[in-house]
Amino acid sequence: MGNSARELYERGRAASNAQRYPEARRLLGRAAAAAAEVGDADLRARIAGTTAYVLAQTGEPARAEALCREALEQDGAGEETRAILAGQLGVLFTRAGRLDEAETMLTRAIDRLTGTALANCLLNRSVVHMHRRAFDACTEDLERAVAIYEDAGEEAAAAEARHNLGYTALLRGDLVEALELMAQSRPVIAALSPVNAAMSDLDRAEVLRDAGLVDEAEHLLEDVATTFGAARMRQARAEAEYHLARSLLQHDPRRARQVAKAAARRFRALGAHSWAARSDAIRLDAELDTGAAPPAEDFAANAAELRRAGFTNEATAVRLSAALAATRRDEPSPAIRLADDAPVPLRLRAAEVRAARARSRSQRAKARRHAADGLDLLADWQQSFGALDLQASLAMHGTNLVFAGLSAAGESRDPEVLFDWSERARHLSQQVAPVRPPHDSEHAADLGELRMLRTELTGQDWSTHQRVRLLRDRVREHQWTSTGAGDTRPRIALAALQRELGDDATAALCFVYTGDTMLCVVTTASSSAIVSLDHAAIMHAADGLRADLDVSASIRSGPMAGIVARALDDRMRRLDDALLGPARTLIGDRRVVLTVPGILAGIPWAMLPTMAGRPFTLATSMSRWAHERHAAHDLRSAGFAAGPRVPRAGDEVSAAASVWESATVLTGASARVDAVTGLAAQVDVLHIAAHGRHTADNPLFAGFELADGALFGYDIDLIPRVPDTVVLSACELGRSSVRWGEEALGMTRVWLHAGTRSVIAAPALVPDDEASALLSALHTGLSAGEPPAAALAAASAQTGLRTPFQCHGTGF
Repeated sequence: MGNSARELYERGRAASNAQRYPEARRLLGRAAAAAAEVGDADLRARIAGTTAYVLAQTGEPARAEALCREALEQDGAGEETRAILAGQLGVLFTRAGRLDEAETMLTRAIDRLTGTALANCLLNRSVVHMHRRAFDACTEDLERAVAIYEDAGEEAAAAEARHNLGYTALLRGDLVEALELMAQSRPVIAALSPVNAAMSDLDRAEVLRDAGLVDEAEHLLEDVATTFGAARMRQARAEAEYHLARSLLQHDPRRARQVAKAAARRFRALGAHSWAARSDAIRLDAELDTGAAPPAEDFAANAAELRRAGFTNEATAVRLSAALAATRRDEPSPAIRLADDAPVPLRLRAAEVRAARARSRSQRAKARRHAADGLDLLADWQQSFGALDLQASLAMHGTNLVFAGLSAAGESRDPEVLFDWSERARHLSQQVAPVRPPHDSEHAADLGELRMLRTELTGQDWSTHQRVRLLRDRVREHQWTSTGAGDTRPRIALAALQRELGDDATAALCFVYTGDTMLCVVTTASSSAIVSLDHAAIMHAADGLRADLDVSASIRSGPMAGIVARALDDRMRRLDDALLGPARTLIGDRRVVLTVPGILAGIPWAMLPTMAGRPFTLATSMSRWAHERHAAHDLRSAGFAAGPRVPRAGDEVSAAASVWESATVLTGASARVDAVTGLAAQVDVLHIAAHGRHTADNPLFAGFELADGALFGYDIDLIPRVPDTVVLSACELGRSSVRWGEEALGMTRVWLHAGTRSVIAAPALVPDDEASALLSALHTGLSAGEPPAAALAAASAQTGLRTPFQCHGTGF
C-alpha cells in the first residue's frame, strides 16, 4: 500500500506539472487516502503541499494556505518536507501580494534545502525580489537556480529561470536583453504544454507593451487569457487581464477601465487583494484619462493598500496620478519626490505631472523645462536601441510630455522656442544612427518563408496565420537584438538652421500640432515667424482625402472623370489655403523643406497649388536635414527592378534606365528579392516599379511584390550599403502609419533610417502611365546631377503632370 501511495503521489505531481489539474486533484486525493492508511506522515505532508499548489492554481488560495499550514503543524514530517511546505507557503503569499511573509517562508526553505528543491525556492524568491525591484538580489537568486538546474540536467527548469532573468531585464528597462533571453527560453518552455507557452507569452507581451507595440501585445494577451481560462487557471487568467488593461490604458482608456474592473473582481474572489489593488490603480488612471477626476480619497486609499502590500513603485504611481487629478481640479497637491533609481516610466510620469502643474499656474517656461527633462530622460533610454520600430514605438512613453511641451511652446509665441520643441518632437527617434547588423542566414531564411506564405495566403488575413505570427515575431526579435546603436545626431537650434539657409533660396516650414491647435514656424535666412493655422479647416479638407485620391487615379475617362477631377481640385485648393495660405508671402518663390507631424502624414504636398513646380522635401527632422545636406548627391550609377503584374513596369524602368551611362535593369524572373537587395548595395540610385502593400499593424512588413515574393522593410537591414536615392514606384508604399504622437512609420522611413538620403514615393495611387512618364523625366534630371527634389519638380513641370509623388529626406 505504501508503494501505491508513493506511486499515486508521483503521478499526481506529474499531472500537476503538466497543468492537468483535475487529474492531479483526483490522483493526489487517492494518494492522501493511501498514505493515511499506512501512517506515512511525511508523504502525507508532501501530498498536502502539492495539493495546495493545485488548489492555488485553480482558484482556491485560502484552502491551499490552510492545507499547507495544517501539514506544517502535523508531527511526523521530515525537515526537508517542512522546508518544502514553507516554500509552498511562500509561493502562495507571493501570489497574494504578501511579500514580507513570502520572503520569510522562502528564505526559511532555502536555508534548509539542497538540489533542485533549493533551486525551485530560489526561483520563487526571485519573484518577490522582482516585485520589490531588488534587481541585484533577484539576479543572484536566478543565476544560482540556473546553475543548479543545469548541473541536474533539468533543461526546462533552467529555461524558466533564464526566462525570469529576461523579465528582470524588462523591469530594468533593457527591452532588447529581455526579448533575447525570453526568445532563447521560449522553445523549451513552450514544448512542455500550451499553458507553459502561455506563461512565457504573458511576459513577452509585457516587453511588447513597454516597447510601444500595444496591438501585438494585446493580441497575445487575449490568446493567453483564453488559454488560462480553458485550463481553469483563474489567477493566471486575471493576471493576463490585468496586463491587458495596462496596455489598453495607452490608447483605449474606456476599455482599459472595463478590463481592469473585471480583473479586480476576479482577484478579490480569489483573495488576491494586492493584485486587486493593482487593477484598481489601472482603473483610476483610465478614469483620469477619459476626462474624469476620481476623488482624492480613492487615490489615497489605493496608494495606501499598495504600499502595505510592498508595491512601492505602484503606490508612487498612484500618488502621481492623484497629483495630476488635483491639478486638473485646480486643487493643491503634495510635492513630488522620487528615488534616483525609480523606473524610467515612473520618472517620465513625474515629469508629466510637474509640467501640468506648472502650466496650470501659467508658468510656461517651467512647464517646458519639466517636459524637456522628461524627454531628455526618454532620449537617453532610446540611445541604447538601434532598431527603427523600437526607437519609434518607445515614443509612446513621451507622448504626453511632447504635447505638454508643444502646447506650452505654442503659447509662448516665440519662434525659437516653438522650433526647439518641434525638433524635440520630430528628432526624438531620429537621433540614434543604427549600426547595420551582420548577415544572418537564419534571419534571411525566416524572411524567405514569410515571402512564400504571403504569396500562398493571398486574399486571406495573413497576419493571423499561426506560422506567420511565429516568423514575424522571430524576424522582429532578430532586428531588435542585432541592430546596434551608433552615433548620436545632434539637435539643431533655430539660429543654426538660419545659417544653413544662408543663400536665402530655401524656406523651412515646421508644422506643429499641439493636440488641439496647428501652428507653423516659417524660417528663412533673415527671419522666422509663427503662423497660426485653422486646424478644423485642415481636418475638414483632409476628411476623405485618401478615397478621393484613389478614385481620381482610377476614373480618368468617361462622364464621371470631369466631376471627380473638379472635386479633387477643389479639395486641393482648400487644403492649400488651410496649410500654406497664411505662409505664402513668407515663402515667396523659395524652395521648401518641411517637417510635419503624424496627423499630416497622408497629405499629398506635391498636388497643392502653392507647391506646383517648386522643389521641396519632407525631412524627418530639420536637424537631420541640416546634418546631411552638405554631402553632394553624387549619383553615377542606377539600378532598376520591375515586379510582376504591373503592365507598364518594364517600359518604365527601361525608359528611365536609358538616360544613365551605367544602369542595371532587373525584370521578369531576374527581379528576385536577393537580386534586388544585392543591386541596391552597388548603385547610387535604386528604382523599383512594382505592386506594393502598406501594412498598418507593422509597417516594416510593408513590401514590394517581386518575382519570388515580397521585399519587406526588414529585408532592407540585410543590405550592407543602401543607395543614396531610392525611387518607389509602387502604390501604397509612400504611406505611413502613425504610432505615437509625432511618429509616422512606413517604407520611406525604413529606407531613410537605413541611411538612404532621399526617397521619392507617393502616399496615394498613381496611374501607371503617369508614373512612367513622370519618373522617366525624373531620371533625366538625376542623371544630369540635379538633386532629387529639384529633379522631381522639373519633371513635374516638364510633363505637366500633377501626381502625389514627393521627395522625403535630404532632397537638395
